[in-house]
Amino acid sequence: MSAARLPAPFGRLVDRERSVTFSFEGRRITGLAGDTIASALAANGQWMLSRSFKYHRPRGLVSAAGLEANALVQVGHEPNVAADRRAITPDLDVRAVNTFGGLDHDLGRAIGLLSRFMPVGFYYRTFYTPRAAWKVWEPVIRRLAGLGTISPKAPHGYFDKAYLFADVAVIGGGPAGLAAALAAAEAGAEVLLVEDGPVLGGSATFARPEPNGVAAVEALAARVQAHPRVTVLTEAVCQGLFADHWLSVTQGNRLNKVRARSVVVATGAHESPAVFRGNDLPGIMLGSAAQRLMRLWAVRPGREAVVLAGNDDAYEVALDLAEAGVRVVAVADLRADPGSDPRVGAVRARGIAVHAGTTVAEALGQDNHVAAVRLAPVTGPGTFGAVGEPVACDLVAMSVGYVPATALLTQGGARIVPDDATFMPRVEDLPAGLFAAGSVGGVWTAERVVEDGTRAGRAAAAHAGHACPVPGPVAPDGEGRTWPIPVFPHPKGKEFIDFDEDLQVHDIIDAAAMGWDHIQLLKRFSTAGMGPTQGKLTNALVQGLLGRVTRQVAPRVGTVTIRPPITGEKLGHLAGRGFEPRRLTALHHRHEALGATMMVAGTWMRPAHYGPDLASAVEAEVAAVRQAVGMIDVSTLGKLEIRGPDAARFLERIYTWKYETLAVGRVRYVLMLDETGGIIDDGVAARVHAEHFYVTATTGGVDRVYRLMQFFNAQWRMKVDIANVTAAYAGINVLGPASRAVVQAVGTTVDLAPDAFPYLGVREGEVGGVPARLMRIGFGGELGYEIHVPASQAGALWDALIKAGAGHGLRPVGVEAQRVLRLEKGHVIVGQDTDSLTHPLEASLGWAVGRKKTDFVGKPALDILEARPQSRRLVGFALDPAAAVIPKENHLVIRDGRIAGRVTSITRSSTLGKVIGLAYVEPDQAGEGTVFTVRADGGTLVSATVVPTPFYDPDNARQEM
Repeated sequence: MSAARLPAPFGRLVDRERSVTFSFEGRRITGLAGDTIASALAANGQWMLSRSFKYHRPRGLVSAAGLEANALVQVGHEPNVAADRRAITPDLDVRAVNTFGGLDHDLGRAIGLLSRFMPVGFYYRTFYTPRAAWKVWEPVIRRLAGLGTISPKAPHGYFDKAYLFADVAVIGGGPAGLAAALAAAEAGAEVLLVEDGPVLGGSATFARPEPNGVAAVEALAARVQAHPRVTVLTEAVCQGLFADHWLSVTQGNRLNKVRARSVVVATGAHESPAVFRGNDLPGIMLGSAAQRLMRLWAVRPGREAVVLAGNDDAYEVALDLAEAGVRVVAVADLRADPGSDPRVGAVRARGIAVHAGTTVAEALGQDNHVAAVRLAPVTGPGTFGAVGEPVACDLVAMSVGYVPATALLTQGGARIVPDDATFMPRVEDLPAGLFAAGSVGGVWTAERVVEDGTRAGRAAAAHAGHACPVPGPVAPDGEGRTWPIPVFPHPKGKEFIDFDEDLQVHDIIDAAAMGWDHIQLLKRFSTAGMGPTQGKLTNALVQGLLGRVTRQVAPRVGTVTIRPPITGEKLGHLAGRGFEPRRLTALHHRHEALGATMMVAGTWMRPAHYGPDLASAVEAEVAAVRQAVGMIDVSTLGKLEIRGPDAARFLERIYTWKYETLAVGRVRYVLMLDETGGIIDDGVAARVHAEHFYVTATTGGVDRVYRLMQFFNAQWRMKVDIANVTAAYAGINVLGPASRAVVQAVGTTVDLAPDAFPYLGVREGEVGGVPARLMRIGFGGELGYEIHVPASQAGALWDALIKAGAGHGLRPVGVEAQRVLRLEKGHVIVGQDTDSLTHPLEASLGWAVGRKKTDFVGKPALDILEARPQSRRLVGFALDPAAAVIPKENHLVIRDGRIAGRVTSITRSSTLGKVIGLAYVEPDQAGEGTVFTVRADGGTLVSATVVPTPFYDPDNARQEM
């Protein structure tokens, strides 16, 4: 165990029996189970965690509570992880952020040498004048901006959402929150308690315990956890308080959406740092951070310490350090008279030097860590006298005052005003149903905090409708706990008032001198409070300094609101679960038994080809269709039943072609546009009754089509019923010269004679003893029957067709061969040969638009598009058989050195003995015989010739047999 580890009872959260090994900057680090990344590193002597945002200065822990950007690290693919909050796990890969060449040898340090050329707001005045300068600076800024790195190759994580409801939501699991939760539950309310730490107790878990204080808080926590009406969420952060008491609470990879009748905010307060030259060196931290390291993780924060005090609590820090074996060299107390508090006396009794009316004027560093400080007498607000000799130390613990964590209260509509007596914000005008408890509301003494929590809990329960007596208000007692504006400018600068943004005291003074004298203006000009932590530690210091230099009272200076999310949500929290449904057709297992290689099509799994080798399988499957018979599972096609007196009129308005005149028993192509005139789907409509149409849609587009049909009919109010029956029916396409013979062999009640059942016809009957709907359509360019049956009967029909087709050379056919077959017929695939801007005229689908129709979805836009000159047109093309390089889909059409189009589909057709495809070209290149150029792999330019489509059987003789 490292010498930095302290013995029990220090280390409340660590398991000394279990070690955990991870890596930091490529170096193996061993910590204890329960450690955070930061505490484990500190136990191993690694105090520098990062480099600062602008000047790349060494930075370390300040709060040990996730309140500053210093502790942000990269964990694997995850950027900007708070090292002082993330627990270590085996083999965690941790790296520093914002470095060029690593943490220890960061080349970005050179930027600090240019600090004199980067005054506050320099980016506004440098990068935009002259205008051409932005083109030079933009790539530089983008390279330097940000902290962690986002990887597009990061694996999908699991995220989900939960919906929670409570009468009373209590935010904060310290003594005030515990008392509030228990009081509300005992009044009959259902309570949700949210605590951001791993255990309940708040500051009682790490602050110097009062007699029986820890035992009392632990007993209170046990009562809360045992109460049947209290639900406790630990390691959960309330990220925002919204209207009607709606709260967003993140816990691990879960976003809890909480709705409460009333809310108690018991978020407490955190310490504020002091500002002096070199105050950002690793080893300079809040007194509460040192206490956290010792009591929670058994880490000795240093060997020799200087405590900077602004209140009596600082002396508790000094006593804790001394008991942990840290030599406290001095206590520098900003107060002229430290007073007679017993804690002060206890420190003096240990022989620790107490320097009254003294501040740290400067911190000196060595090896990227604090090594000494210079003390000086305080001579006035923000001023000091003669500076003394260096005092050696490797730890500076700052306990100069507090900032109540009022962010949720301000989001909830509370009015927060400065209090001249306490030098802390005071809560006023709480809206109905919102309550503050404990130090966030100005109550600090331990007994009174519990009393105030009980009051708030009962008041919240009463507001939620549970009758109970509500005690009177508890008087605030925050005076003397915060030193007013502990900011001490140094003639040489480098006193950092905002760690996130690398802002120094002179930056705030200079911005105020330029006229940015309200905090909202100053914030945006200087970026104070706009970093990853929104200035939680330092906003109060910035506001105080602004008031001091402008000689304005606090209300005139203004305040800022920490907006949600308070600590930062992941995009995964907002997105929720990454649903990737995997739908299987009724024939899926038969495809697997036949050796199919499966592929994803929309949400479905479909056979890409049968057999392991793609090229040979596709060639054989295409040949089977062209020469004998093939069978395709088309169950994934979208299927919609449109019924009612207005069914035909409804299709007239949804699709581009005519359907009122379509005869019963006939099928017609359907093309759907959006309101911009762009193609969004296609399929066929089969009229099986005067008031009944069976409509197909694309596999990936049917859900959208169904939603749009419902959306439009909610406005049109036509007499029509729309049902999505995609999963109810399976579809099997039997096609090829022998398809009629195979269907007859399996047995059918439908007359398959060409005159009785012509091309583009629909019939209903039985096939193989199964009720079926048959359509003669020609996507593959051969005689064929698309047979739709109840999904439960698909397997039996498939087996019967396989058996009946054995003597006719029947072969199952996959999606890849189907794509070749359709391309040989020149058929367009929506979404592949079209994009969101493609309209029918560009895609050579003008024949599918009813010119005499008065209206359909997208018609007004299409009329406008048709009146404009076209910029592209989809054409068929063929390559020279001798072409050595074959372009791929999405390779670009090049004309005179510029992009003039793209290839949308291409294949080597064994049927035709050449390479064919579809491509967009400029209209004057769309004529038959025109040669255009495609840029293929490696920049090779390939010549293609426009040819008419269909490429195969242009007279459609084969599919109309």
